[in-house]
Amino acid sequence: MTPPVAPRTPAPVLLGDAEVRARLTPATATAAVRHALLEHQAGRLAAPPRLHAGLGGGELVFTVGALAAEGAQGVAGVHGEAGVHGFRAYGTADRAGEQLVAVWDSASGRLTAVVHGQELGPRRTGAIGAVAVEALARTGGPAGCRLGLIGTGPQGWAQLWALSASASHRPAEVAVFGRRRERAARFAARVREELGLAARAVDSARAAVQGREVVIVATNSPMPVLEADWVAPGTHLSTLGPKSTTHYEIPPELAERAAVIATDSPAQAGSYGTDHLLGPTPLTALGAVLAGTAPGRGGHDDITLFSSVGLAGTEVAIAAALTRA
Repeated sequence: MTPPVAPRTPAPVLLGDAEVRARLTPATATAAVRHALLEHQAGRLAAPPRLHAGLGGGELVFTVGALAAEGAQGVAGVHGEAGVHGFRAYGTADRAGEQLVAVWDSASGRLTAVVHGQELGPRRTGAIGAVAVEALARTGGPAGCRLGLIGTGPQGWAQLWALSASASHRPAEVAVFGRRRERAARFAARVREELGLAARAVDSARAAVQGREVVIVATNSPMPVLEADWVAPGTHLSTLGPKSTTHYEIPPELAERAAVIATDSPAQAGSYGTDHLLGPTPLTALGAVLAGTAPGRGGHDDITLFSSVGLAGTEVAIAAALTRA
């Protein structure tokens, strides 16, 4: 008698940068992130602080997240009672920026997806930034949102990629500043061609900041790249780069002018302790602003500040959504 054949377990979906570029849309990414932020606020997304494993010449860093069943249904298109959990891993000594994200079905324990490469991480951060802009920034009125960007790397690009599909805050114009004028010009040309945004390179950081409803700072500079008094009343500013007490891309005085300072994870920001530039300042959870349990922008002339730290689990949420896109 022939023994019964056990059902074959489906192989996990394996995606690289080409698949991420082709399949992940700004709408999918921002929807997944927004839902994850709300689920975290409701206690249904477990997102412990980063784990660091020393390797002598660097560190292997893990961010881990788990969406409960009811949360996973909304963010990942999961049907039934299954939640999802997983991790992201990357090495600090890896200049290429390669990352790996693994996703499991929590009910069956089955590995369902592995996403590797350089694309998912910045696009996840871009989606978080877009959600923050939509929650905290003015729209710019009939003329649209005027945006200034300092930084011409992958993180700056991903912020514009995510905002390019925003119904409320798609930039009407983008002023780009980088240390090398020719690179900023190439970056602006790519934004025009691939994202359809009216982008141009400008000759100074000041020109990228003044007169903008939204300013995004995405550099690796250890010292401020702008001055606090360049930021006009009513501006929203997002900072992605260094924010320690010894290396920081925005001036500390800017925090003193902000009516609201928000972050995607106060717990992760707090884990830096007194080394964080904004450490002593009360930080508002972006998820609480989205849920309506904490105030966001209170007035037209408020300056709002968003400090992006990368809520653990959001990359797992996007990877889960991507595999079902």
